[in-house]
Amino acid sequence: MKKYFVIGNPIEHSLSPELHNYWLKSNNIEGSYSKKKLNEHDLKNFFLRIKNEEISGANITVPFKKAVIPFLDELSVEAESTQSVNTIYLNKNKIIGHNTDINGFELAIKDCGFDVTGKKILILGAGGVVSSIIYALNKMKALEITICNRTKSKAEDMKFLYNDLIVINWGEIYDFDMIINATSVGLNKEEKLNLDISKFKSSNFFYDIIYNPPETNFLKDARNLGKKIQNGKRMFIHQAAQAFKIWHGIQPDIDDKVNRIIDK
Repeated sequence: MKKYFVIGNPIEHSLSPELHNYWLKSNNIEGSYSKKKLNEHDLKNFFLRIKNEEISGANITVPFKKAVIPFLDELSVEAESTQSVNTIYLNKNKIIGHNTDINGFELAIKDCGFDVTGKKILILGAGGVVSSIIYALNKMKALEITICNRTKSKAEDMKFLYNDLIVINWGEIYDFDMIINATSVGLNKEEKLNLDISKFKSSNFFYDIIYNPPETNFLKDARNLGKKIQNGKRMFIHQAAQAFKIWHGIQPDIDDKVNRIIDK
């Protein structure tokens, strides 16, 4: 039986096992998918197990999307461009790293009917998924992408990948059409960003990559201000579906059961 995992730290919030195991069962594929909390020093042994064919594939989440790269033999064009990996698999004894976050984000934004073309976007955070979001926003022809992070140097590092990126100090107020929370603040329901979003008066769309809980305080505050909001549910589903296709050669159905799994 083939074994698949999602690895990260924290990992308790992940609904990947429920989703992938549903797709495995509905497509009559013998296999299992589990979540595994790792520390960075555990990565070497985990990838050795993949090389030894004990593990068939894995999804990568916070904080390892970049940290896994030294353990890989090849990167897809998207993974190379973003220096971010969220899907890995073994092919002819080579461990390949791929990035399905890009298309996952793009499809999610299209699902909610927001046209990024010509828009000014602010991204909060500078973690592993941010480079994928920037890549997708450029692909969708955003006019201007600004990033801010509480540790400004991490945001500045993104300019090595994206020259046109604008970096501002945390809490600076400018005009943006869309604000994206790409930090992990909100995984704990009680957590709040140290940011007064009521000051972003011209911002009409607030997006959070977090999908569990379904409404973070960031989204709740925006909703209370009458803004359009969207959580990371659709991005999570779309990136997972693409990972499933890479591993199994089957495009899984995104049906009502999938939505119930994520909304539980």
